[in-house]
Amino acid sequence: MTGFVAPAYGERSLGDVLPAVAAAMDVPLGTSEARPGLELPSAAAYVVFLVDGMGTNLLRRYAHAAPFLASLAEDQMPGTAGVPSTTATSLTSFGTGLSPGGHGLVGYTSRIPGTEHLLNALQWRKDVDPVEWQPNQTVFQRLGEAGVPVTVINKRAFGTSGLTVAAHRGAEFVGADRVGERIASAVALSRVPGSLTYLYDGDLDWTGHRYGVASLPWLQQLSMIDAEAEQLRDALDPSVRLLVLADHGMIDSPASSRTDIDDFPELGHGVALVGGEARFRHLYCSRGAVDDVVASWSETLGDKADVMTREMAIRRGWFGPVTPSVLPRLGDVIVASHGEHAVVSTSLFQYETTLVGLHGSLTPDEMLIPLLIS
Repeated sequence: MTGFVAPAYGERSLGDVLPAVAAAMDVPLGTSEARPGLELPSAAAYVVFLVDGMGTNLLRRYAHAAPFLASLAEDQMPGTAGVPSTTATSLTSFGTGLSPGGHGLVGYTSRIPGTEHLLNALQWRKDVDPVEWQPNQTVFQRLGEAGVPVTVINKRAFGTSGLTVAAHRGAEFVGADRVGERIASAVALSRVPGSLTYLYDGDLDWTGHRYGVASLPWLQQLSMIDAEAEQLRDALDPSVRLLVLADHGMIDSPASSRTDIDDFPELGHGVALVGGEARFRHLYCSRGAVDDVVASWSETLGDKADVMTREMAIRRGWFGPVTPSVLPRLGDVIVASHGEHAVVSTSLFQYETTLVGLHGSLTPDEMLIPLLIS
């Protein structure tokens, strides 16, 4: 675990945020929902603003580009993403209050059990029912049943996506493609007493993937996010609390730090299907090949990654408690990258090779997320 951050499930992870908000609004969700590690100030209403890709370390490192958010972070402890530290997994933990082993979205791509196909959790497949894939009741649904007006504000294209249905069903969806729309909608909705409003911004993550963190476009985008958050705070009534957080951070992975599976034929031996993403691979193995796959990948990657069986990763607590239906979605072998390393495949995942910024593993830059109260 050298250099890795363990997920703080049940304390300060993404799955603990909405139960803590409910407690702060004095909304009972059941005694089992007590999260002693995350206590939020009471308020008549809450607005939760999630910035995709804005890890704690990045915010601290580039505080000059985000003075408002950096000032909030000075005396507030970070939380953690779950494992893997990727958007689909994180947003579903946030929406359900569950760890990945409970809600079942265990990566950017994961095997559809009983098939040789992958589910891309951001693009989804029409033949996979998101409610069957993630059958647990969301915290949004439970809040709604408790009488809380709950709204999700996101780009219009995401209104009926599989991920939205899996992770955020139970909330009214408001489509807002522009920053001004998002701020205006959040302010108006927050005027309803006892309400929870959640808004999402994915532009920083997209910019980091395309240009890298600390690139000029990324720094400019961070400054825009900072201005958005400050303008939102200024426009909200003082009685409304604003919580700003992220789903994960990001690292840059130069070409010299990447292992292309296509260049090492031995890495394909015994592997029936490759899933996950470049920083956190799920390897689905042929029958009886797990030990050989662990050995060959460990020898090839050396100290560039932790290579282990699914059972070893579960024992480390990476996914939290794993339900039987979720178990086969996890790779038989897990590959979690260290440092700037990434495992790519030009033939299988060509688009991934074009990305500069990546995330998914357990380094501090990827795992630590801000939990900023204003």
